[in-house]
Amino acid sequence: MVSAKHHTVPSQSERTGYLHHVEVNVSHLESSIQFWGWLLDYLGYQLYQEWSQGQSWKKGNTYIVFVQTVQRHLETGYHRKRTGLNHLAFHAESREEVDELTQVLRTRGIPILYESSHPYAGGPEHYAVFFEDPDRIKVELVAPE
Repeated sequence: MVSAKHHTVPSQSERTGYLHHVEVNVSHLESSIQFWGWLLDYLGYQLYQEWSQGQSWKKGNTYIVFVQTVQRHLETGYHRKRTGLNHLAFHAESREEVDELTQVLRTRGIPILYESSHPYAGGPEHYAVFFEDPDRIKVELVAPE
């Protein structure tokens, strides 16, 4: 397993405008926790909150929450082409980190999206890996330009 990266926490004035948290409703909490747990640990997040219907991870002042969708809202499912969230993109430290995560994803049996144009699926200056979580939410790790 790859070790987590640690970064300093910005001051209050440096945080203004940054995301405080993102909450994602998921169709099967256990599958989402298995998927996101290792990924967020890899990206330097730490387990933050746990309760029967959700779990969150935090890095610095930002946290990501995954909550079990209530039964009455499960039927329509998620699709990133509908109105709402399209994908979550995370910064990578380097192109090597993108390559490293790509190998980890392959080892875990997680398909790489846009494989034929990987790692330039976002364009010739955009070095990234794209993949999906259990609900097919697209996830991206982007190298600095």
